[in-house]
Amino acid sequence: MTKYRALVTDINLRDSMDGWEVAKRAREIDPEFPVVYMSGAHAEDWASKGVPNSIMLAKPFAPAQLVTAVSQLLNAGTPLT
Repeated sequence: MTKYRALVTDINLRDSMDGWEVAKRAREIDPEFPVVYMSGAHAEDWASKGVPNSIMLAKPFAPAQLVTAVSQLLNAGTPLT
């Protein structure tokens, strides 16, 4: 069984769920699960729709920004807001 360490999701998904819902479901399984959202159009909704202690990356972003965001969440001693 694969153990995932973080969720990186776009807000706009082609399925019936959006990225906001995917993150909420992941947090139901593990309330501390690291979540990084990315979006080209919905970054302003992060404060109201995003899960606590997550990070939003607005597109376009450099790959290093994604690596930094995931690393921050995985190594955080205190929760991020």
